[in-house]
Amino acid sequence: MNEQINDLLQKMAALEAELQTAVHKQESRVFFEIKGKRVEFEHSVKEAHRKLKTNVFRWLVTDRPQNLITGPLIYGMVVPLLMLDICVSFYQWTCFPIYGIAKVRRSDYLVFDRRHLAYLNIIEKFHCTYCEYGNGLLGYMAEILARTEQYFCPIKHARKILAPHSRYKRFLAYGEADAYEAKLEEFRVALGKEVK
Repeated sequence: MNEQINDLLQKMAALEAELQTAVHKQESRVFFEIKGKRVEFEHSVKEAHRKLKTNVFRWLVTDRPQNLITGPLIYGMVVPLLMLDICVSFYQWTCFPIYGIAKVRRSDYLVFDRRHLAYLNIIEKFHCTYCEYGNGLLGYMAEILARTEQYFCPIKHARKILAPHSRYKRFLAYGEADAYEAKLEEFRVALGKEVK
């Protein structure tokens, strides 16, 4: 990869990490504090949240009818999501050690913390849990698949793709054939050196 591009990618990654840290510090300083796995709000904020909570009966009466009608379709998707979760996790736990790839930590992607929000009623918390699981699972799967792609075929596409995974930027250019096997081995070795 071109040295200038590599430098730019490193600067971008550093700036993204710095931005995430700054935003998180600002949010947590203003509203909440994280103690272990628990999120704690100041007493006054917690009380204000409780006052804003809509009771379940009112919520059911005022919610959009299409949301209630399509609920079974949405929540029926939990079965395929669970199957994907089981299959991808099994693949990672069996194959990654053989390939020498560091495993993806599931807990980095599946984060369930919206239940601590006192302004959400039990149904809203249930919705949030479902979305946390679905989106977290897709992020977890994307990272497992990105590491697999880095191991087997770290080559960019000829066409521009929408929303590539984070590893894609460092892949070899399409048609970059010089010393392909040696570069492929470098990509593979790097996967084993990642923090687990």
